[in-house]
Amino acid sequence: MAVLDEDTGTWDEEKVRSTLPVRKAESHKGTYGNGLLVAGSQDMPGAAMLSGLGAMRSGIGKLVIGTAEQVIPVVVPRLPEATYEPDALKRIAKGSLNVENYEAIAAGPGIVPDEMTEKAIQKILKSRVPVILDAGALSKREYKDRQGPTILTPHPMEFSRITGIKVSELQQNRMHYARVCSKKLGTAIVLKGKETVVAFPDGEAWINPTGNSALAKGGTGDTLTGMLLGMLCIHEDWKHAVLNAVFLHGACADAWTEKRSAHTLLAHELTDFLPEVWKGFE
Repeated sequence: MAVLDEDTGTWDEEKVRSTLPVRKAESHKGTYGNGLLVAGSQDMPGAAMLSGLGAMRSGIGKLVIGTAEQVIPVVVPRLPEATYEPDALKRIAKGSLNVENYEAIAAGPGIVPDEMTEKAIQKILKSRVPVILDAGALSKREYKDRQGPTILTPHPMEFSRITGIKVSELQQNRMHYARVCSKKLGTAIVLKGKETVVAFPDGEAWINPTGNSALAKGGTGDTLTGMLLGMLCIHEDWKHAVLNAVFLHGACADAWTEKRSAHTLLAHELTDFLPEVWKGFE
């Protein structure tokens, strides 16, 4: 484990309990934000469903899923509560789909990192709202000129690809490299893995204590991306949103292994645990 200093600590249960927002009696769906999720493709339709479930379970008022037209009939039976924008990547890249009217935007799960994706991501980055980039939306870029927060969610191999740091070197001091690269790129970094590190560009950084090897399975990162989107729409402090999403995501995996083998978790089952896990902090 990395050595902690005065700007580093563990984001624990007490911090989660004190920073999770209260759902006010007089609130309505507009109170809790309108989020855009750009996810899923013909070959990976499940990514839109997994990340969409994560967002909807995380308190968002309204979710718009921008995905390939063929994906929509696959996802709607599991997520009839969302609304849908067909062929969103192509339309964003061409400038025909407005990305300005959202409280937060997440992009990347199930998306192919090609030229069209890059054009769409550049359009999204010109907005002033918090932006989460995962999977196919991760690439070598700098974000210091952005007007809103940017959150990258790489696993070690993705981190290596976007920074040039070897995985073996990274894993020897995850906290150090997450903090250095967060400052350099001008983004928050959620470096996934055992004791996920959350680093912010101002130097603040935290270790997440929840989660286990049950999360070492395809689709769990998509779920986290959705949870981050939902949390950003309901929190006043964007840092608290990121930290609480990471914590509760891991806590759902911990709840799973209380009575079940870590081998057997499926990513879509994480969000089934979130209502009860979250209730424990209210």
